[in-house]
Parts: sequence; C-alpha cells; structure tokens
Amino acid sequence: MSAVNVSDVVGRSRLGGLQLRVIALCTLCMIVDGFDVQAMGYVAPAIIKDWGIAKAALGAVFGAALLGMTLGALVMGMVADRFGRRPVLVAAMLCLALASFATAHATNVEELRWWRFLTGLCMGAIVPNAVALAGEFSPARVRITLMMVASSGFILGGAVGGAIAGLLIPAYGWHSVFLVGAAAPLLLGIAMLALLPESLQYLTVKGRRLDRVRHWLTRIEPGLSIGPDTVLTVADRPARGVPILELFRGAMAVGTPLLWLLNFMNLLAAYFLANWLPVIMTEAGHATSSAVMVGTVFWVGGLVGNLLLGWLVDRHGFGPTLSINLLVGALGVALIGQVAGSLMTAGTVIAVAGFCVLGGQSALNALAAAFYPTPVRSTGAGWALGIGRLGSIFGPVVGGELMRLNWTTADLLVVAAVPCLIALAGNLLLWALGRLPRTAGSAADALPPQPARSRT
Repeated sequence: MSAVNVSDVVGRSRLGGLQLRVIALCTLCMIVDGFDVQAMGYVAPAIIKDWGIAKAALGAVFGAALLGMTLGALVMGMVADRFGRRPVLVAAMLCLALASFATAHATNVEELRWWRFLTGLCMGAIVPNAVALAGEFSPARVRITLMMVASSGFILGGAVGGAIAGLLIPAYGWHSVFLVGAAAPLLLGIAMLALLPESLQYLTVKGRRLDRVRHWLTRIEPGLSIGPDTVLTVADRPARGVPILELFRGAMAVGTPLLWLLNFMNLLAAYFLANWLPVIMTEAGHATSSAVMVGTVFWVGGLVGNLLLGWLVDRHGFGPTLSINLLVGALGVALIGQVAGSLMTAGTVIAVAGFCVLGGQSALNALAAAFYPTPVRSTGAGWALGIGRLGSIFGPVVGGELMRLNWTTADLLVVAAVPCLIALAGNLLLWALGRLPRTAGSAADALPPQPARSRT
C-alpha cells in the first residue's frame, strides 16, 4: 500500500491555480480586516460633528474594538484548530458584515461601542487563520514570502479605506463607510463558501474528507500517483489535549513565551508610533498636513517591509533576518527624535522605522504560523497575536503618559525604541536556543510522518 506525505507534496509543488486562489482569498480577507480596523478612525470626526459629542466619548469605542480583536485572536484560534480554518474565516466574514451593517445604523455611543466590540471579535479571527491557511497551501521555497504578501493586505486595506472614506463621507455621510464595510465581507464570505478549500494538512491530521484531500493533491501535483487506498501522512502529531496547553509542550515550551514577548513589544512600539507620530511631528514645528503625510509614510514603509522581508526570510531564515530588522528598527525609531526638525530626513527615517516595525510584525505573524504544528497552528498564532494586541493597547497609553510628563521629543523616541531592543533580545535567545524554524517549515518538521486517522 503506497503512502503520500501531504506536507511534502505541497512543499515541493509549483505555484498553481488552486494555491493562487487560496492566497488571493486570504489576502482579500486581510484587506477587509485592514479596512474595518481603520474605518472608525476615518469616520470619527464626522460622527463627532453629526452627534454633537465630545472627542473623548469615542475613546471607549476605540477601546472596545481593540478588546474585541484581542479576545477574537485568543479564542477563535482555538476554535479554528477544532473546527477548521475555512469555517472560522467564512463565519468571521459573515459576522463582520452583520456587525458593520449594524454599526452604520447605530444611534448613540453605547450602541456604537457594542457593535465595534463584535466587529473586533470578528477581526481578531482573521489574521491568524488567513496567514496560517496561506502558508499551508504555499510551496516551501516561497512560503514566507506568500504569507507576508497575504499579510500586506492589512495595510493595503487601511490605505484603501482612507481613500474610500474620503470619497464617501462628503457625498453620502459616515454611515456609507460602514455599509461598504458590510458589503465587502458579505460578498467575500459567499465567494469563500464556493471557492476556498480547507487546509489539506489540517484535514489529514483530523482524518476528515480524505477523498477531497486526494483530489486537491492531484490538482497541486497533476502527475502524482494517488488512489483511494493511498495512505496520507503528515509530519504533525495530533494534539493530545487542551490546545492552549499544547503550546507549552516540548520545544514549544520555551518558544511560546518568547513569541508572546516578541509580539507584545513590537506591537507596543508600532501603535505608539502609529498614534503619536503626527502629534510628535506637529510639535516639532511642522504643519498639520505635513505631519499627517509623514505619519502615512510610516505605513508605506510597512507595506514595503511586508513584501521584502518575506523574500529575505525565505532565503536567509528567520534568525538573521529578524535580528537585523529589529536592530535597524530600534535605531530608526530612536533616530526620529534627533531629526524631527527636518521633514525630509524625518520622513526617510520614519519610512525605515515602518519597514522594520510594521513589516517586522507581519514577519512575526508568519513566524508563529511556521513555528507551530498543524493541530495547534491557529491557536499558537492567535495567542501570539492576541498577547501582542495587549501591547497595541499599552503603546498609545504609554505615549500619552510620557507626553503628559512633558518629555522631550528625543526622549520619547528613545523610550519607543526600547521595546524593539527587548524584542531583539527575545529573538536572539530564541535563535540561540535553536527554537526558530529554519525558514518556512513548522516546528514539527523533524517528526516522523504520522498517518491520517481516516473518518471517511
């Protein structure tokens, strides 16, 4: 009786139509996620004017969305490892459509807060599962590159959201932004129901729909000799118990807390900069419009980082690529305060910081998906991102407190560089302990192949 290793077939494959379809759908999920994350910020001034409320009243609304995203990442990763990436992503899209539609019809801050919390729960489910699914359909030689291409959709969605909001709000009011934010995930969710397959490694580990796995494998490798009696194997062992506890078994016991540290520190620095850069540049003497434009450069740098860092990881590995990236990021962030007086110089340095910090976060998302084996991949990636989201909450708060103490711009940016240095130390330790995946393989690559537990 012949046997086929599912991971090997996908890993050695050429990039075909089925895989491109999956990666495109995952990228669209990330674009929708980025659009909805930024939507509230774009419509906030219009809501304040329309409802006649104080700016501070929307603080709880922003906080509710961040809390929902954190909980969504923590919980829905475990749900995906139990029921599959595909159903969780489809459900997240459809629920996001409902929440966005309801947000468009909110009549007070309290309603807005609850609907943005539900929106956040849906958004929290998207990143770990979309990145994991993109990686599980990608050839090994370009896996990290393609995972980060999918991740770049988040930044693209935020940028597209700004352009759409700028056109819609003057003509149709702030409600129209959320109506578009409802239509897009609804259409995408329906398309995913028809076009998105489940992870082949996941189905093999779970012993589900193995006939479909065999069919899709022949799509990926047309010359593959595979029949109804062919045994399907994977490198990963099935999870033995509660998914979150699995993250602390074997090699993962050291890697998990270090990945949490990396994500927390990097997102703390990212959101510190994203929220306060325009203010810092304004206080450095630049016009508000120029300060906002320089803040946008931070995100443009992140988009470039998304596209290039994956290529570097696929060629040189996570260890050297992330170490150099985090070091340059720390230096770049600290240097912003020294050159803030020159708009062009500051813009260049801010672009470098965005490349390293925002691009580095996409690399960390890919690292989590590569580090954890199939049975707990969404749980591991979701918890790493969820813990990181706590850093995104603390970052703006820390910045606000330091500004309240009247710290100088130079001192503020030196402090903002410290989390990057802590993340660098965590990455070096992870690398030194041999816990970083070589490149695109999971932590289970060295395990002997495990046969599928057939339920068909």
